[in-house]
Amino acid sequence: MSEATDVVGRTFFGHPIGLVNLFGVELWERFSFYGMLTILGYYLYYSATDGGLGMDQDVAIGLVGSYGGLVYLSTIIGGWVSDRLVGMERTVFYGGVVVMAGHIALALIPGLTGVGVGLVLVALGAGALKSNASALLGTLYPRGDPRVDGGFTLFYFGINLGAFVGPLLTGLLQEEWGFHAGFGAAAVGMALGLIQYVAFRRNLGTAGRAPTDPLPRRAYGPVAGMAAAAILVIVLVVVTGLVTVDNLPDVTTALIVVAAAAYFAVLLTHRRVSPLERSRVRAFLPLFLANVVFWALFQQIFTVLAVYSDERMDWNIFGWTAPSNWIGSVEPVWIITLSPLFALLWTRLGERAPSTPRKFALGVAGMGVAFLLFVPLAGTTGRSVPALAVLFIMAVFAVSELLISPIGLAVSTQLAPEHFRAQMMALYFLSLALGTTLSGVLARFYSPDDEFAYFGITGLVAIAAGAVIAALSPWITRYMSGVH
Repeated sequence: MSEATDVVGRTFFGHPIGLVNLFGVELWERFSFYGMLTILGYYLYYSATDGGLGMDQDVAIGLVGSYGGLVYLSTIIGGWVSDRLVGMERTVFYGGVVVMAGHIALALIPGLTGVGVGLVLVALGAGALKSNASALLGTLYPRGDPRVDGGFTLFYFGINLGAFVGPLLTGLLQEEWGFHAGFGAAAVGMALGLIQYVAFRRNLGTAGRAPTDPLPRRAYGPVAGMAAAAILVIVLVVVTGLVTVDNLPDVTTALIVVAAAAYFAVLLTHRRVSPLERSRVRAFLPLFLANVVFWALFQQIFTVLAVYSDERMDWNIFGWTAPSNWIGSVEPVWIITLSPLFALLWTRLGERAPSTPRKFALGVAGMGVAFLLFVPLAGTTGRSVPALAVLFIMAVFAVSELLISPIGLAVSTQLAPEHFRAQMMALYFLSLALGTTLSGVLARFYSPDDEFAYFGITGLVAIAAGAVIAALSPWITRYMSGVH
Protein backbone atom coordinates (compact mmCIF):
# COMPACT_ATOMS: atom_id res chain seq x y z
CA MET A 1 0.00 0.00 0.00
CA SER A 2 1.11 3.57 -0.66
CA GLU A 3 1.91 5.62 2.43
CA ALA A 4 0.46 8.80 0.94
CA THR A 5 -2.96 8.23 2.45
CA ASP A 6 -3.73 11.93 2.78
CA VAL A 7 -3.52 12.61 -0.93
CA VAL A 8 -5.06 9.50 -2.48
CA GLY A 9 -6.86 10.34 -5.70
CA ARG A 10 -4.93 13.53 -6.46
CA THR A 11 -2.70 13.01 -9.47
CA PHE A 12 -0.27 14.84 -11.76
CA PHE A 13 -0.37 13.47 -15.35
CA GLY A 14 -1.62 10.21 -13.86
CA HIS A 15 1.00 10.14 -11.09
CA PRO A 16 0.74 10.88 -7.35
CA ILE A 17 0.62 14.63 -6.63
CA GLY A 18 3.62 14.35 -4.28
CA LEU A 19 5.80 13.78 -7.36
CA VAL A 20 5.56 17.52 -8.06
CA ASN A 21 7.16 18.52 -4.75
CA LEU A 22 9.97 15.98 -4.99
CA PHE A 23 10.52 16.94 -8.63
CA GLY A 24 11.05 20.56 -7.53
CA VAL A 25 13.40 20.00 -4.61
CA GLU A 26 15.53 17.58 -6.63
CA LEU A 27 15.65 20.06 -9.54
CA TRP A 28 17.10 22.81 -7.35
CA GLU A 29 19.46 20.47 -5.51
CA ARG A 30 20.89 19.26 -8.83
CA PHE A 31 21.04 22.86 -10.09
CA SER A 32 23.27 23.70 -7.14
CA PHE A 33 25.31 20.49 -7.18
CA TYR A 34 26.13 20.32 -10.88
CA GLY A 35 26.53 24.08 -11.11
CA MET A 36 29.25 23.77 -8.48
CA LEU A 37 30.77 20.50 -9.72
CA THR A 38 31.32 21.66 -13.30
CA ILE A 39 33.53 24.56 -12.18
CA LEU A 40 35.15 22.75 -9.23
CA GLY A 41 37.90 21.05 -11.25
CA TYR A 42 38.82 24.29 -12.99
CA TYR A 43 38.88 26.09 -9.63
CA LEU A 44 41.31 23.50 -8.29
CA TYR A 45 43.78 23.40 -11.21
CA TYR A 46 43.56 26.84 -12.80
CA SER A 47 46.45 29.10 -11.80
CA ALA A 48 46.05 31.78 -9.15
CA THR A 49 46.11 34.45 -11.87
CA ASP A 50 42.99 32.82 -13.36
CA GLY A 51 41.27 32.66 -9.97
CA GLY A 52 42.15 29.05 -9.20
CA LEU A 53 44.21 27.23 -6.56
CA GLY A 54 46.99 25.98 -8.86
CA MET A 55 46.83 22.21 -8.15
CA ASP A 56 48.31 19.69 -10.58
CA GLN A 57 45.64 18.83 -13.14
CA ASP A 58 45.74 15.05 -12.54
CA VAL A 59 45.40 15.53 -8.79
CA ALA A 60 42.53 18.02 -9.20
CA ILE A 61 40.54 15.80 -11.56
CA GLY A 62 41.11 12.76 -9.34
CA LEU A 63 39.85 14.82 -6.41
CA VAL A 64 36.67 15.75 -8.31
CA GLY A 65 35.98 12.07 -8.99
CA SER A 66 36.64 10.97 -5.42
CA TYR A 67 34.54 13.86 -4.09
CA GLY A 68 31.62 12.77 -6.25
CA GLY A 69 32.07 9.28 -4.83
CA LEU A 70 32.07 10.60 -1.28
CA VAL A 71 28.80 12.43 -1.95
CA TYR A 72 27.09 9.19 -2.85
CA LEU A 73 28.91 7.33 -0.05
CA SER A 74 27.31 9.74 2.41
CA THR A 75 23.89 8.45 1.35
CA ILE A 76 24.61 5.68 3.89
CA ILE A 77 24.40 8.28 6.64
CA GLY A 78 21.29 9.83 5.10
CA GLY A 79 19.60 6.46 4.81
CA TRP A 80 20.43 5.52 8.39
CA VAL A 81 19.24 8.88 9.80
CA SER A 82 16.00 8.48 7.90
CA ASP A 83 15.28 4.86 8.80
CA ARG A 84 16.37 5.11 12.45
CA LEU A 85 15.82 8.73 13.58
CA VAL A 86 13.60 11.22 11.75
CA GLY A 87 12.02 9.65 8.65
CA MET A 88 12.55 10.35 4.97
CA GLU A 89 10.48 13.52 4.71
CA ARG A 90 12.40 15.51 7.34
CA THR A 91 15.78 14.12 6.24
CA VAL A 92 15.19 15.60 2.77
CA PHE A 93 14.63 19.04 4.34
CA TYR A 94 17.61 18.89 6.71
CA GLY A 95 19.83 17.66 3.88
CA GLY A 96 18.89 20.66 1.74
CA VAL A 97 19.78 23.06 4.57
CA VAL A 98 23.25 21.48 4.92
CA VAL A 99 23.80 21.60 1.13
CA MET A 100 22.99 25.31 1.11
CA ALA A 101 25.43 25.93 3.97
CA GLY A 102 28.16 24.13 2.03
CA HIS A 103 27.71 26.28 -1.06
CA ILE A 104 27.76 29.41 1.12
CA ALA A 105 31.10 28.25 2.57
CA LEU A 106 32.53 27.74 -0.93
CA ALA A 107 31.33 31.20 -1.94
CA LEU A 108 32.58 33.12 1.11
CA ILE A 109 35.64 31.27 2.49
CA PRO A 110 38.76 31.58 0.29
CA GLY A 111 41.35 28.94 -0.53
CA LEU A 112 41.53 25.29 0.52
CA THR A 113 39.75 26.03 3.80
CA GLY A 114 36.60 27.00 1.92
CA VAL A 115 36.96 23.96 -0.34
CA GLY A 116 37.31 21.60 2.64
CA VAL A 117 34.43 23.01 4.69
CA GLY A 118 32.16 23.52 1.70
CA LEU A 119 32.65 20.12 0.10
CA VAL A 120 32.18 18.23 3.38
CA LEU A 121 28.88 20.03 4.00
CA VAL A 122 27.64 19.58 0.42
CA ALA A 123 28.58 15.88 0.50
CA LEU A 124 26.71 15.23 3.77
CA GLY A 125 23.66 17.26 2.75
CA ALA A 126 23.41 15.86 -0.77
CA GLY A 127 23.78 12.34 0.57
CA ALA A 128 20.87 12.87 2.94
CA LEU A 129 18.64 14.56 0.37
CA LYS A 130 19.26 12.34 -2.65
CA SER A 131 18.71 8.90 -1.18
CA ASN A 132 15.60 9.99 0.70
CA ALA A 133 13.95 12.02 -2.06
CA SER A 134 14.11 8.99 -4.36
CA ALA A 135 13.02 6.55 -1.66
CA LEU A 136 10.18 8.88 -0.65
CA LEU A 137 8.94 8.96 -4.24
CA GLY A 138 8.92 5.16 -4.27
CA THR A 139 6.55 5.08 -1.28
CA LEU A 140 3.94 7.01 -3.29
CA TYR A 141 3.43 3.97 -5.55
CA PRO A 142 2.06 0.57 -4.47
CA ARG A 143 4.56 -2.26 -5.04
CA GLY A 144 4.25 -3.55 -8.61
CA ASP A 145 2.53 -0.37 -9.88
CA PRO A 146 3.35 -0.19 -13.64
CA ARG A 147 3.42 3.64 -13.44
CA VAL A 148 6.58 3.64 -11.31
CA ASP A 149 9.13 3.66 -14.18
CA GLY A 150 7.25 6.53 -15.83
CA GLY A 151 7.09 8.43 -12.54
CA PHE A 152 10.80 8.08 -11.93
CA THR A 153 11.52 9.14 -15.51
CA LEU A 154 9.53 12.36 -14.90
CA PHE A 155 11.46 12.79 -11.64
CA TYR A 156 14.62 12.35 -13.68
CA PHE A 157 13.44 15.11 -15.98
CA GLY A 158 13.57 17.47 -12.98
CA ILE A 159 17.06 16.28 -12.06
CA ASN A 160 18.33 17.03 -15.54
CA LEU A 161 16.53 20.35 -15.87
CA GLY A 162 18.53 21.46 -12.83
CA ALA A 163 21.69 19.85 -14.21
CA PHE A 164 21.19 21.78 -17.46
CA VAL A 165 20.58 25.24 -16.04
CA GLY A 166 23.11 25.06 -13.18
CA PRO A 167 26.32 24.85 -15.26
CA LEU A 168 25.05 27.44 -17.73
CA LEU A 169 24.63 30.03 -15.00
CA THR A 170 27.68 29.19 -12.87
CA GLY A 171 29.91 29.10 -15.96
CA LEU A 172 28.84 32.58 -17.04
CA LEU A 173 29.17 33.97 -13.50
CA GLN A 174 32.60 32.35 -13.10
CA GLU A 175 33.87 33.97 -16.30
CA GLU A 176 32.45 37.39 -15.46
CA TRP A 177 32.94 37.63 -11.67
CA GLY A 178 35.03 34.64 -10.64
CA PHE A 179 34.54 31.20 -9.11
CA HIS A 180 33.03 32.40 -5.84
CA ALA A 181 30.16 34.07 -7.69
CA GLY A 182 29.37 30.72 -9.31
CA PHE A 183 29.39 28.98 -5.94
CA GLY A 184 27.09 31.68 -4.57
CA ALA A 185 24.55 31.01 -7.33
CA ALA A 186 24.52 27.36 -6.28
CA ALA A 187 23.61 28.41 -2.73
CA VAL A 188 20.72 30.56 -3.99
CA GLY A 189 19.41 27.67 -6.08
CA MET A 190 19.29 25.33 -3.09
CA ALA A 191 17.51 28.01 -1.05
CA LEU A 192 14.79 28.20 -3.72
CA GLY A 193 14.42 24.44 -3.60
CA LEU A 194 13.91 24.49 0.17
CA ILE A 195 11.30 27.25 -0.06
CA GLN A 196 9.15 25.32 -2.54
CA TYR A 197 9.58 22.07 -0.57
CA VAL A 198 8.23 23.67 2.60
CA ALA A 199 5.45 25.49 0.76
CA PHE A 200 4.07 22.28 -0.81
CA ARG A 201 4.97 19.75 1.91
CA ARG A 202 1.30 18.82 2.31
CA ASN A 203 1.31 17.16 -1.14
CA LEU A 204 3.32 14.29 0.38
CA GLY A 205 0.56 13.42 2.82
CA THR A 206 1.88 11.07 5.52
CA ALA A 207 4.58 9.55 3.29
CA GLY A 208 7.96 9.22 4.99
CA ARG A 209 6.92 11.07 8.17
CA ALA A 210 8.12 8.39 10.58
CA PRO A 211 11.32 6.28 10.70
CA THR A 212 10.73 2.72 9.49
CA ASP A 213 13.05 1.13 12.08
CA PRO A 214 13.24 3.59 15.02
CA LEU A 215 16.40 3.57 17.11
CA PRO A 216 15.64 2.70 20.79
CA ARG A 217 16.37 5.61 23.13
CA ARG A 218 18.81 3.50 25.10
CA ALA A 219 20.95 3.25 21.96
CA TYR A 220 21.33 7.02 21.49
CA GLY A 221 24.40 7.26 23.78
CA PRO A 222 26.37 4.41 22.20
CA VAL A 223 25.57 5.65 18.70
CA ALA A 224 26.70 9.19 19.57
CA GLY A 225 29.92 7.73 20.98
CA MET A 226 30.53 5.73 17.79
CA ALA A 227 29.93 8.83 15.66
CA ALA A 228 32.40 10.86 17.75
CA ALA A 229 34.97 8.07 17.45
CA ALA A 230 34.52 7.94 13.68
CA ILE A 231 35.04 11.70 13.38
CA LEU A 232 38.17 11.44 15.53
CA VAL A 233 39.58 8.67 13.32
CA ILE A 234 38.95 10.75 10.19
CA VAL A 235 40.70 13.76 11.72
CA LEU A 236 43.68 11.63 12.79
CA VAL A 237 44.22 9.97 9.40
CA VAL A 238 44.13 13.37 7.70
CA VAL A 239 46.43 15.08 10.24
CA THR A 240 48.95 12.22 10.19
CA GLY A 241 49.06 12.15 6.38
CA LEU A 242 47.64 8.65 5.94
CA VAL A 243 45.03 10.15 3.62
CA THR A 244 46.21 12.86 1.23
CA VAL A 245 44.82 14.59 -1.82
CA ASP A 246 46.98 12.27 -3.95
CA ASN A 247 45.71 8.96 -2.53
CA LEU A 248 42.13 10.05 -1.78
CA PRO A 249 40.68 8.35 -4.93
CA ASP A 250 42.19 4.99 -3.91
CA VAL A 251 41.09 5.36 -0.28
CA THR A 252 37.58 6.37 -1.34
CA THR A 253 37.30 3.39 -3.69
CA ALA A 254 38.32 0.99 -0.89
CA LEU A 255 35.85 2.57 1.56
CA ILE A 256 32.96 2.26 -0.89
CA VAL A 257 33.75 -1.38 -1.70
CA VAL A 258 33.81 -2.23 2.02
CA ALA A 259 30.60 -0.27 2.67
CA ALA A 260 28.76 -1.95 -0.22
CA ALA A 261 29.86 -5.42 0.88
CA ALA A 262 28.72 -4.68 4.44
CA TYR A 263 25.34 -3.39 3.23
CA PHE A 264 24.69 -6.48 1.12
CA ALA A 265 25.69 -8.68 4.07
CA VAL A 266 23.26 -6.89 6.40
CA LEU A 267 20.35 -7.00 3.95
CA LEU A 268 20.92 -10.69 3.23
CA THR A 269 21.12 -11.73 6.89
CA HIS A 270 18.98 -9.33 8.92
CA ARG A 271 16.16 -10.94 10.87
CA ARG A 272 13.62 -8.39 9.58
CA VAL A 273 14.32 -9.28 5.93
CA SER A 274 12.05 -12.08 4.70
CA PRO A 275 13.21 -14.89 2.35
CA LEU A 276 11.32 -13.25 -0.54
CA GLU A 277 13.05 -9.93 0.16
CA ARG A 278 16.44 -11.68 0.32
CA SER A 279 15.82 -13.10 -3.14
CA ARG A 280 15.22 -9.58 -4.45
CA VAL A 281 18.41 -8.31 -2.80
CA ARG A 282 20.36 -11.10 -4.56
CA ALA A 283 18.86 -9.99 -7.88
CA PHE A 284 20.08 -6.47 -7.17
CA LEU A 285 23.76 -7.52 -6.95
CA PRO A 286 24.45 -7.87 -10.73
CA LEU A 287 22.44 -4.69 -11.34
CA PHE A 288 24.66 -2.95 -8.77
CA LEU A 289 27.80 -4.03 -10.66
CA ALA A 290 26.33 -2.97 -14.01
CA ASN A 291 25.56 0.42 -12.54
CA VAL A 292 29.17 0.78 -11.38
CA VAL A 293 30.43 0.22 -14.95
CA PHE A 294 27.90 2.67 -16.36
CA TRP A 295 28.73 5.49 -13.95
CA ALA A 296 32.48 4.95 -14.21
CA LEU A 297 32.12 6.06 -17.83
CA PHE A 298 29.24 8.52 -17.52
CA GLN A 299 30.74 10.56 -14.68
CA GLN A 300 33.81 11.25 -16.78
CA ILE A 301 31.78 14.23 -17.99
CA PHE A 302 33.22 15.89 -14.85
CA THR A 303 36.73 14.40 -15.02
CA VAL A 304 38.17 13.37 -18.40
CA LEU A 305 35.59 15.21 -20.50
CA ALA A 306 35.96 18.36 -18.39
CA VAL A 307 39.63 18.47 -19.42
CA TYR A 308 38.67 17.42 -22.96
CA SER A 309 36.21 20.31 -23.12
CA ASP A 310 38.79 22.79 -21.85
CA GLU A 311 41.70 21.68 -24.03
CA ARG A 312 40.33 19.82 -27.07
CA MET A 313 36.91 21.25 -27.94
CA ASP A 314 36.23 24.27 -30.11
CA TRP A 315 33.52 26.15 -28.22
CA ASN A 316 33.28 29.01 -30.73
CA ILE A 317 29.61 29.82 -31.35
CA PHE A 318 29.12 32.52 -34.00
CA GLY A 319 32.29 34.31 -32.89
CA TRP A 320 31.64 33.93 -29.14
CA THR A 321 33.49 31.34 -27.07
CA ALA A 322 31.23 29.53 -24.60
CA PRO A 323 32.52 28.52 -21.14
CA SER A 324 34.23 25.11 -21.08
CA ASN A 325 32.06 23.94 -18.17
CA TRP A 326 29.02 23.98 -20.48
CA ILE A 327 29.99 20.39 -21.31
CA GLY A 328 27.99 19.62 -18.15
CA SER A 329 24.84 21.13 -19.70
CA VAL A 330 24.99 19.41 -23.09
CA GLU A 331 23.83 15.95 -22.04
CA PRO A 332 20.92 17.22 -19.89
CA VAL A 333 19.54 18.96 -23.01
CA TRP A 334 18.98 15.55 -24.51
CA ILE A 335 17.56 14.18 -21.26
CA ILE A 336 15.07 17.05 -21.06
CA THR A 337 14.06 16.37 -24.66
CA LEU A 338 13.83 12.60 -24.43
CA SER A 339 12.70 11.84 -20.87
CA PRO A 340 9.01 12.72 -21.42
CA LEU A 341 9.04 10.40 -24.44
CA PHE A 342 10.61 7.59 -22.42
CA ALA A 343 8.14 8.18 -19.57
CA LEU A 344 5.25 7.92 -22.03
CA LEU A 345 6.82 4.83 -23.63
CA TRP A 346 7.22 2.93 -20.34
CA THR A 347 3.73 3.95 -19.17
CA ARG A 348 2.11 2.85 -22.44
CA LEU A 349 4.03 -0.44 -22.63
CA GLY A 350 3.42 -1.31 -18.97
CA GLU A 351 4.19 -5.02 -18.46
CA ARG A 352 5.19 -5.34 -22.15
CA ALA A 353 8.25 -3.10 -21.64
CA PRO A 354 11.70 -4.76 -21.56
CA SER A 355 12.56 -6.13 -18.14
CA THR A 356 14.78 -4.09 -15.83
CA PRO A 357 17.86 -6.31 -16.42
CA ARG A 358 17.52 -5.90 -20.19
CA LYS A 359 17.23 -2.14 -19.82
CA PHE A 360 20.41 -2.20 -17.72
CA ALA A 361 22.22 -4.27 -20.35
CA LEU A 362 21.24 -1.82 -23.09
CA GLY A 363 22.25 1.18 -20.98
CA VAL A 364 25.73 -0.14 -20.15
CA ALA A 365 26.41 -1.21 -23.74
CA GLY A 366 25.14 2.16 -24.96
CA MET A 367 27.74 3.97 -22.84
CA GLY A 368 30.40 1.79 -24.44
CA VAL A 369 29.16 2.82 -27.89
CA ALA A 370 29.26 6.49 -26.83
CA PHE A 371 32.93 6.21 -25.83
CA LEU A 372 33.79 4.48 -29.10
CA LEU A 373 32.34 7.49 -30.93
CA PHE A 374 35.19 9.59 -29.52
CA VAL A 375 37.73 7.35 -31.27
CA PRO A 376 37.29 8.89 -34.78
CA LEU A 377 37.94 12.33 -33.21
CA ALA A 378 41.33 11.21 -31.81
CA GLY A 379 44.58 12.14 -33.50
CA THR A 380 43.98 15.87 -33.83
CA THR A 381 45.67 18.49 -31.68
CA GLY A 382 44.58 21.57 -29.76
CA ARG A 383 41.02 22.83 -29.57
CA SER A 384 39.96 21.27 -32.86
CA VAL A 385 37.06 18.98 -31.87
CA PRO A 386 33.78 20.58 -33.00
CA ALA A 387 31.34 21.15 -30.15
CA LEU A 388 28.56 19.95 -32.49
CA ALA A 389 30.18 16.50 -32.78
CA VAL A 390 30.30 16.12 -29.00
CA LEU A 391 26.70 17.36 -28.80
CA PHE A 392 25.58 14.34 -30.82
CA ILE A 393 27.75 11.93 -28.84
CA MET A 394 26.04 13.25 -25.72
CA ALA A 395 22.73 12.11 -27.24
CA VAL A 396 23.99 8.52 -26.94
CA PHE A 397 24.97 9.26 -23.33
CA ALA A 398 21.41 10.46 -22.71
CA VAL A 399 19.65 7.45 -24.25
CA SER A 400 21.91 5.14 -22.23
CA GLU A 401 21.23 7.10 -19.06
CA LEU A 402 17.47 6.93 -19.56
CA LEU A 403 17.70 3.17 -19.98
CA ILE A 404 19.50 2.64 -16.69
CA SER A 405 19.43 5.55 -14.24
CA PRO A 406 15.73 6.32 -13.61
CA ILE A 407 15.05 2.61 -14.00
CA GLY A 408 17.68 1.89 -11.34
CA LEU A 409 16.07 4.38 -8.98
CA ALA A 410 12.67 2.80 -9.53
CA VAL A 411 13.75 -0.83 -9.18
CA SER A 412 15.72 -0.05 -6.00
CA THR A 413 12.52 1.09 -4.31
CA GLN A 414 10.62 -1.93 -5.65
CA LEU A 415 13.26 -4.48 -4.56
CA ALA A 416 13.82 -2.85 -1.17
CA PRO A 417 12.97 -4.82 1.99
CA GLU A 418 10.05 -3.16 3.77
CA HIS A 419 12.07 -2.04 6.79
CA PHE A 420 15.10 -0.84 4.79
CA ARG A 421 13.65 1.37 2.07
CA ALA A 422 15.97 4.38 2.49
CA GLN A 423 19.00 2.20 3.18
CA MET A 424 18.34 0.15 0.03
CA MET A 425 18.35 3.43 -1.87
CA ALA A 426 21.64 4.27 -0.14
CA LEU A 427 23.01 0.96 -1.44
CA TYR A 428 21.92 1.95 -4.94
CA PHE A 429 23.78 5.22 -4.55
CA LEU A 430 26.87 3.31 -3.43
CA SER A 431 27.04 1.94 -6.98
CA LEU A 432 27.06 5.55 -8.20
CA ALA A 433 29.68 6.34 -5.57
CA LEU A 434 31.98 3.57 -6.75
CA GLY A 435 31.46 4.41 -10.41
CA THR A 436 32.03 8.14 -9.80
CA THR A 437 35.22 7.49 -7.85
CA LEU A 438 36.47 5.18 -10.59
CA SER A 439 35.84 7.97 -13.11
CA GLY A 440 38.52 9.93 -11.26
CA VAL A 441 40.84 6.93 -11.02
CA LEU A 442 40.48 6.24 -14.77
CA ALA A 443 41.17 9.90 -15.52
CA ARG A 444 44.81 9.33 -14.55
CA PHE A 445 45.24 7.22 -17.71
CA TYR A 446 43.87 9.85 -20.08
CA SER A 447 46.01 12.16 -22.15
CA PRO A 448 45.39 13.77 -25.56
CA ASP A 449 48.19 11.59 -27.00
CA ASP A 450 46.45 8.36 -25.92
CA GLU A 451 42.85 9.16 -26.84
CA PHE A 452 42.50 6.32 -29.35
CA ALA A 453 43.46 3.66 -26.79
CA TYR A 454 41.68 5.32 -23.87
CA PHE A 455 38.26 5.74 -25.48
CA GLY A 456 38.55 2.49 -27.43
CA ILE A 457 39.40 0.22 -24.48
CA THR A 458 36.89 1.73 -22.04
CA GLY A 459 34.17 1.56 -24.69
CA LEU A 460 34.78 -2.10 -25.51
CA VAL A 461 34.88 -3.08 -21.81
CA ALA A 462 31.48 -1.46 -21.24
CA ILE A 463 29.95 -3.23 -24.25
CA ALA A 464 31.25 -6.55 -22.93
CA ALA A 465 29.73 -5.80 -19.50
CA GLY A 466 26.38 -5.07 -21.15
CA ALA A 467 26.52 -8.41 -22.95
CA VAL A 468 27.14 -10.24 -19.64
CA ILE A 469 24.12 -8.58 -18.02
CA ALA A 470 21.97 -9.48 -21.04
CA ALA A 471 23.04 -13.11 -20.68
CA LEU A 472 22.20 -13.08 -16.95
CA SER A 473 18.80 -11.40 -17.46
CA PRO A 474 16.65 -14.56 -17.07
CA TRP A 475 18.39 -15.44 -13.76
CA ILE A 476 18.08 -11.87 -12.44
CA THR A 477 14.40 -11.69 -13.41
CA ARG A 478 13.66 -14.97 -11.62
CA TYR A 479 15.22 -13.74 -8.37
CA MET A 480 13.38 -10.39 -8.60
CA SER A 481 10.29 -12.39 -7.63
CA GLY A 482 7.50 -10.54 -9.35
CA VAL A 483 9.18 -7.15 -9.79
CA HIS A 484 9.32 -6.36 -13.52
